[in-house]
Amino acid sequence: MNVTRDLFNQVMVPNYNPAAMIPVRGLGSKVWDQSGKEYIDFAGGIAVNALGHCHPALVAALTEQGQKLWHLSNVLTNEPALRLAKKLVDATFADKVYFANSGAEANEAALKLARRYALDVYGEHKSQIIAFKQGFHGRTFFTVTVGGQSTYSDGFGPKPGGIEHVDYNDLASLEALMSDSTCAVMMEPLQGEGGIISPSDDFVRGVRALCDKYHALLIFDEVQAGVGRTGELYAYMGLGVVPDILTTAKALGGGFPIGAMLTTAKIAEHLKVGTHGSTYGGNPLACAVAERVIDIINTPEVLNGVKHKEQLFRQGLEKINQKYQCFKEIRGLGLLLGCALNEKFAGRSRDFLVAAADEQLMCLIAGANVIRFAPSLIIPDEDIAEGLVRFERAVAKVVAG
Repeated sequence: MNVTRDLFNQVMVPNYNPAAMIPVRGLGSKVWDQSGKEYIDFAGGIAVNALGHCHPALVAALTEQGQKLWHLSNVLTNEPALRLAKKLVDATFADKVYFANSGAEANEAALKLARRYALDVYGEHKSQIIAFKQGFHGRTFFTVTVGGQSTYSDGFGPKPGGIEHVDYNDLASLEALMSDSTCAVMMEPLQGEGGIISPSDDFVRGVRALCDKYHALLIFDEVQAGVGRTGELYAYMGLGVVPDILTTAKALGGGFPIGAMLTTAKIAEHLKVGTHGSTYGGNPLACAVAERVIDIINTPEVLNGVKHKEQLFRQGLEKINQKYQCFKEIRGLGLLLGCALNEKFAGRSRDFLVAAADEQLMCLIAGANVIRFAPSLIIPDEDIAEGLVRFERAVAKVVAG
């Protein structure tokens, strides 16, 4: 069969608009297309391929488990799921883990648990969920409504109720809205899709204090920021604030779909038998791979390496900006970085993305004004250097018009 980009238009629902090139092979931080052209990957499958493409330890884990058990259903448990859950519990604040297949599903579970907990413990009046404008929590109808970008949630009929939004980093606006009716506050400890926005220390501590005051649960969506991305195993560890519920996915499987919700025993007990479930959640293949991901990433070498590589990116990007004057700031943390465009280039992030692809570099955008980088956490320093050379060529082209 002749597989071309035209075939996409024939057989796929048109909700995506993928690039013209089709990748067929990846190794480390490089990808090759159908014609054998090599690209450097600064996109990481949107912060998913945290150990690059085809990491030998992950290939081995998948192959080994693939010879043993693929699927059982949650009528039975399995060894990889239990080992992975134990490792997650040992490494975090959590006592209990629920497995799903994606970040949206992990967030759906977190929101349902928060509502169930508040109902059981405090009564029906306590149902308000507060989240932040420009936040992103997934594409199910509940999670997309909690997400703070109405362009994603409008146009599908009546939305789930009891959900309010305030500005990120604006503690006063959150305080004005909170009351004894607040069930939960959901936030990203580093906003991803919304433009790579870090929380101020005062803000994140203030959110925790308000949740304590009103007996509301604090849910951290660490789907994009978690699993080593910020240079900590989970971003909350660098913020000095502990959530009540944490969600994780993307990098957790290193490219194999898996999501998880982590929480305390006291909160977890409200998801009794039958209250929530997932056919594939905790399947042996995903858990075997994710276990290796955690083993590799949760080490001083990798986590310290992320902080070192962040500096290489920042220095290189600042140098490019000194020459071409197109970025207002380089922001983010660890290897989730954003180049925010200045007024002169406002709204043109996609132009930089397309120019980069022409220079054989894969990157991302976070809205119309931010170019986003979320590469492998173990990307070789020389690939960073070469990728930045390609990015500079792309910037030069956009600036030259």
